[in-house]
Amino acid sequence: MNQLTLFLPCAAGVEEYLAPEILQITGLPPGCVTKQRGGVAVRTSFAHAMLLNLYSRLAQRVLVLVSYTEYRSEQDLYRAGLQVPWEQWFTPKESIKVEVTAQHSPLTSLNFAALKVKDAVCDRFREVAGGVRPDVNTQWPDVRIYAHLTTDSCSLYIDTSGEPLFKRGWREDKGDAPLKETLAAAMIAASGWASGDDDLMPLYDPCCGSGTVAIEAAQIACNIAAGSLRRFAFEKYRPFRSQEWVDMKAEAAANVVKPEPGQAALIYGSDVSHRMVDFAQRNAQRAGVADVIEFRGGDALQRMPPIEGGGVMVLNPPYGERIGIGGVAGEGEGARFGARELAQTDEGVDFFNQLASHWKKNYSGWTAWVLTPDLKLPSKMRLKESRRVPMWNGPLECRLFKFDMVKGRLAKGTAAAAQEPND
Repeated sequence: MNQLTLFLPCAAGVEEYLAPEILQITGLPPGCVTKQRGGVAVRTSFAHAMLLNLYSRLAQRVLVLVSYTEYRSEQDLYRAGLQVPWEQWFTPKESIKVEVTAQHSPLTSLNFAALKVKDAVCDRFREVAGGVRPDVNTQWPDVRIYAHLTTDSCSLYIDTSGEPLFKRGWREDKGDAPLKETLAAAMIAASGWASGDDDLMPLYDPCCGSGTVAIEAAQIACNIAAGSLRRFAFEKYRPFRSQEWVDMKAEAAANVVKPEPGQAALIYGSDVSHRMVDFAQRNAQRAGVADVIEFRGGDALQRMPPIEGGGVMVLNPPYGERIGIGGVAGEGEGARFGARELAQTDEGVDFFNQLASHWKKNYSGWTAWVLTPDLKLPSKMRLKESRRVPMWNGPLECRLFKFDMVKGRLAKGTAAAAQEPND
């Protein structure tokens, strides 16, 4: 298991940050890593697959490529699946699930394609295990098998992660449409907040919701491994060596760095909903970083900087719904969630005008990174972005806009927002 090809899928736009993360975790030379659309491939070992599951903050899963063939029909998929030595990976006692994704596949039914791969796996075990075959479990399988089809090629993968990696194990309290932890980590990576050797600057999320951005940043600052609180599918696989895994987790725990007692907070979060602030505090406690983050309630249009001297704001205002009346913190359904709303309405424009004015007046020296699917957000805020990073939030094409706050007046009209350059 020292000659494997792994594929780590990620949100589109995150490949640029995932590739160096892989190299940092594994210590491999750059030639072992290949960036692809929607993920990164790496030539390495099963031990590194375990390490990547434990440490990666940006990958969605860690998959092992077990077959790559050309195909024309479902029968070709069956033959490809039958040739894979699945018995080297797991036993018939483990339940399985097969999923198929496709780009321009000529096949008419992906469900039927998945059925043929499943049949191949089961028939393979019947041949090598005396007629015994694994059961299928579509809800909580022990083994997930993925088939990815292009126009003429089929790639078969076995998943070493199990549940997707954004499920860190600490977020039990969440609001509507929570930001995935992997995307929050990608926003932080794009901002460059933790990429240098210098001391970290203060980081603030003024619309923190259930605390995802702040908690991800705090775990980065404390060097807490992203997967330290959860289990993984590879723990049931035949190549798994329990002592090796125990040693990896022990080393990760030994490398955690916590602030000295009484040391001032470095990371801050606030939300106009006190309910969400309570969620964030409980999540931070489970994540082991409650003593690193300072959460408070407050409307983003009124909240002053949490610390003097400047810093970095990283935020993801939810989009399209939930702008209500009112302008102060509250718990009722009619309370506005402050900067947690982005509406494609005049109210939304007014809100972001007010937010930009508040920032320019009170946040001189701060840098704001705002993730939004609204490509015209700079014009609504009447601010000129200094950088825009393409990034996808699930099916939504977004931009992570960087705004450098300089004290002064807003630009008149919408002239401050130039047309979007090529990304």
